[in-house]
Amino acid sequence: MSILTWSNGQYLLDGEPYRIISGAIHYFRVVPQYWKDRLLKLKACGFNTVETYIAWNVHEPKEGEYDFTGMADVVSFIELAGELGLHVIVRPSPFICAEWEFGGLPGWLLAYGELKLRCYDPFYLSKVDRYYNELIPRLVPLQSTHGGPILAVQVENEYGSYGNDHAYLGYLRDGLLSRGIDVLLFTSDGPTDEMLLGGTLGDVHATVNFGSRVEESLAKYREYRKEEPLMVMEFWNGWFDHWMEDHHVRDAADVAGVLDEMLEQGASINMYMFHGGTNFGFYSGANHIAKYEPTTTSYDYDAPLTEWGDKTEKIDAVQKVLAKHGFTPDCPFPEPIPKISYGKVALTEKAELFADFNLDTLSKPVKSVNIEPMEKFGQSFGFIMYSTYIQGPRSGQKLYIQEVRDRAQVFLDGRAIGVVERWNPQPLNISVPAGGARLDILVENMGRINYGPLIRDPKGITEGVRIDNQFQYDWSIRTLPLGPLELASLVYSKQSGEIPENSEHSGMPGFYRGCFEVEEIGDTFLRFDGWSKGVAWINGFNLGRYWHAGPQRALYIPGPLLRKGQNELVLLELHACPESCEIELTDRPDLGKTAAVDDAVLNFVQEDEL
Repeated sequence: MSILTWSNGQYLLDGEPYRIISGAIHYFRVVPQYWKDRLLKLKACGFNTVETYIAWNVHEPKEGEYDFTGMADVVSFIELAGELGLHVIVRPSPFICAEWEFGGLPGWLLAYGELKLRCYDPFYLSKVDRYYNELIPRLVPLQSTHGGPILAVQVENEYGSYGNDHAYLGYLRDGLLSRGIDVLLFTSDGPTDEMLLGGTLGDVHATVNFGSRVEESLAKYREYRKEEPLMVMEFWNGWFDHWMEDHHVRDAADVAGVLDEMLEQGASINMYMFHGGTNFGFYSGANHIAKYEPTTTSYDYDAPLTEWGDKTEKIDAVQKVLAKHGFTPDCPFPEPIPKISYGKVALTEKAELFADFNLDTLSKPVKSVNIEPMEKFGQSFGFIMYSTYIQGPRSGQKLYIQEVRDRAQVFLDGRAIGVVERWNPQPLNISVPAGGARLDILVENMGRINYGPLIRDPKGITEGVRIDNQFQYDWSIRTLPLGPLELASLVYSKQSGEIPENSEHSGMPGFYRGCFEVEEIGDTFLRFDGWSKGVAWINGFNLGRYWHAGPQRALYIPGPLLRKGQNELVLLELHACPESCEIELTDRPDLGKTAAVDDAVLNFVQEDEL
């Protein structure tokens, strides 16, 4: 049994001075077969601790239905870390940010219009309590006080960036204590007056998050906590990417220099991220400061360990700094995992999304007078389609989608007439013949906002659809979460090679399927050159979104998702596939054009001004 405490400005482990040298690895961003590889590489770099968030929406994707298996098996991840000789910091805060969908909150919370997020709202807290009744008992025996590897547990995450409800923080603290959490509790916030005032509790250890300006940031912390150990709970050594921007990179020497400065100041650190991993499925989040900015599928983060688990020059730079301060590894660095090029794969079959038999396989229509967001129909992820009949004649009018969340493709009588995007909500020209026309609007949820005051982010169309000033009513609505069972029932047909009317080249969405043989299994990368925008699945596993807007140019496919023999690849292409209708599986990643991280984004003082 080990106990982490603090006294006179330093941590004590079983009464002896201790320095936490931690790195972040999120179990839900890595396939379980690679957990050991990533953890061993963390240890081989000189770290003694691993930190992970716990994502509520991973464990309760539907209200009252819990999942702690596979990639959601957080208990096995923590146990494995302990077996490998690592301590663990867990952050089970109901909200985690993390560039993760809705900051880890489950989308079904938004079905309750009266529920208030992240405050002392009894209704919201009743949902947290029910989840914690499932989660926390699984963590209790893993605490160091019970012989396990967990040294510390977070109460809430960067709460001072959102609110100042100390009764809410106190409720979460008391809920952890009453359920048996008896290791060190902490909060983490940016090093500003506002954040440290709003996000901390007097009787809970406070930590800080930042990526640069060490002396300034730690001095601000010391204004509030004069006796506590210095702990940088998130040392941002890279940055995440948004679609339609460049891939962020940060110089290894800069990272090493800032790390050295932190350690010289006597701080403990948690490197965010040591290994970023992947936003598989529909779990990538979004930011909204000046505008809505969805996060890419890759969460490489320009971390010391790449998305696919390879060393970067940051590994050597960080290892040298840690060794300088007395932290040397006691195990060798594992060999890299093989990367294999499987060549080009022809997607020879197609299932038209708008074919009635496929729509009925994927979803049953619901009649509604009004437009409603997807959460009202019990849906959290994927797409939603709104259909109605427009009377004619109408000539030279404008179609407005009022508050689209996040990207809508509009079709009139089966013909694409345009796209309306949240960040570019221009109206579309529309003319309707005298006999009327069918209007279909396919809306993609590109990720709920995961940081800041706008996290209440229902998806679909939240207000209405109008032609000029006239709202349209009487809708048929189909939820399209695109789960594995629905996808397995799609009806495909062989493609002739000819380009028929209303084919993919006229902008109609469709599923494209192809198979390829595998003799030797390794990691590979799906290049989507020539494809426009959509979602990819390998053997039924949702790899995530692709988009020609970049920066990301290839999706990572971990080897364990492949199988010897025949493998199935499916793409939902929303616009147009290349004439060859093929993709390439290569042994080379491609995260796109790079740009250096601006120092301003690495320091919380400026973050809200970007």
